[in-house]
Amino acid sequence: MPATAQTVPEANHNLQAARQSYYDKISAFHMAPLWERLKDLVPREPVTKCIPALWRFDEAKALILEAGDLITAKEAERRVLVLENPGLRGQSRVTNSLFAGLQLILPGEIAPAHRHTASAIRFVLDGEGAYTAVEGEKAVMSPGDFVLTPNWAPHDHGNASTKPMIWLDVLDLPTINFYEAAFAEHFESETQPTGRQDGDSLHFYGSGVLPDGAPVQLKRSPVINYTYARTRPILARLKSAGDIDRRHGARVRYANPVTGGWALPTMGAHLSLLPQNFKGEGYRSSDGTIFVCAEGEGATIIDGATLEWRQNDVFVVPPWKRYTHIAAKESVLFSISDRPAQEALGIWREES
Repeated sequence: MPATAQTVPEANHNLQAARQSYYDKISAFHMAPLWERLKDLVPREPVTKCIPALWRFDEAKALILEAGDLITAKEAERRVLVLENPGLRGQSRVTNSLFAGLQLILPGEIAPAHRHTASAIRFVLDGEGAYTAVEGEKAVMSPGDFVLTPNWAPHDHGNASTKPMIWLDVLDLPTINFYEAAFAEHFESETQPTGRQDGDSLHFYGSGVLPDGAPVQLKRSPVINYTYARTRPILARLKSAGDIDRRHGARVRYANPVTGGWALPTMGAHLSLLPQNFKGEGYRSSDGTIFVCAEGEGATIIDGATLEWRQNDVFVVPPWKRYTHIAAKESVLFSISDRPAQEALGIWREES
């Protein structure tokens, strides 16, 4: 038998042993070989552990109401059931960069005032008449309202109505914690002084005029509550005008009225109307996206998997997964993602 047939495997074995010995040596100096990790660090396209998932509101409502019998809003500080992506269990995140949860506040309760570096939004699902107070404005909420709690803004919640209220919370907590930049502060009083009327910020900043002397550059919107009653008719007008995107339907972006940019620097939201018998074109983007069905019912096909949704159901599309919306009846979808942060870093991509 030729000598090379015997020595090549042996030479390969000796080389691998020598490399491993070298790796062990540099490990003692807290070093590692990039060439062994390059494919994981620099993949050809996005790789995610996040998977498509859907939470049915009928099931979730029963579970969150049960929590109301077990713990008070004051004890919990925020009575929230975390929506954990099945591919990211134990990490308190719905996508790799965003936290999502369902919050319950019962009649007569107050969720005490605090503030934190994470920005938050509320999308109201069920109930009427509870409020969020933000930076001195008490915003009374209704289903479909999109409410902002910007970075470091004092906020508290209360329910002066006779029925429980449930909303979706989305926060950029995983992003803030990635940078290890989280701060929080609690206040001595359960509630903050509210010198402004409900809707003041929307009227001051969202009506085509600005208060004289208002700053001309703001990194986040000064509007507290983008009410569904005001936003929903705009979708109807877009539809009537024929302004219907073949991927997203008739869609509006929640904007900062001072700059025209996103409402928050780390999270961006849309509201879309899918006309009756809508069959969207395939689309994907690098931002993992949370959707809520505000009206109607339909389905979203994600890389061949079908998620069927109806009113108040929450579902998530992972980053760079192709999806298509289908709606037999007219439907409205709210969506939110980390697109503004990706755009600011120059890394956001989309593909139709």
